[in-house]
Amino acid sequence: MQDFKKLQVWQKSHDLTLRMYELTSRFPREEMYGLTNQIRRACASIPTNIAEGCGRGSSADFARFLHIAMGSANETEYLILLARDLKYLDTDLFAGLMDTIIEVRKMLTSFLRRLKTDNC
Repeated sequence: MQDFKKLQVWQKSHDLTLRMYELTSRFPREEMYGLTNQIRRACASIPTNIAEGCGRGSSADFARFLHIAMGSANETEYLILLARDLKYLDTDLFAGLMDTIIEVRKMLTSFLRRLKTDNC
C-alpha cells in the first residue's frame, strides 16, 4: 500500500482543490449551494478518490478509483467553464485552472497506463 500523500498526482490535485476553495469563496452568495458547492465537491473528489484507491488491496481496485478521479476532473473542467461563462472567473484565472486540470488528467492517464503495464 502506497502513501497517497507522496503521489505527485495527489499533491497536484490537492493543491488544485485548495485553490478552488479559495476562488469559489469569491463567487456570489446565491451560488453557495449551487455552483460553488458543485465545483468544490467535484474538485475535492479528484484527490479523495486517489487517496481511497491507494488504500485498496489490488491494482484493479486502484485503477477503478483513478478512473473515478478522471471523471471528477472532467466534471470540474465543465464547471469552471460554466463559472467563466457566468463571469465568476476571469480569462486568466480560467486558463491557469485549465492548465492544472489538463496536467492532472495527463498524470492520471500515465498512472493508469503504468498500473495496466505492471499487471500484464
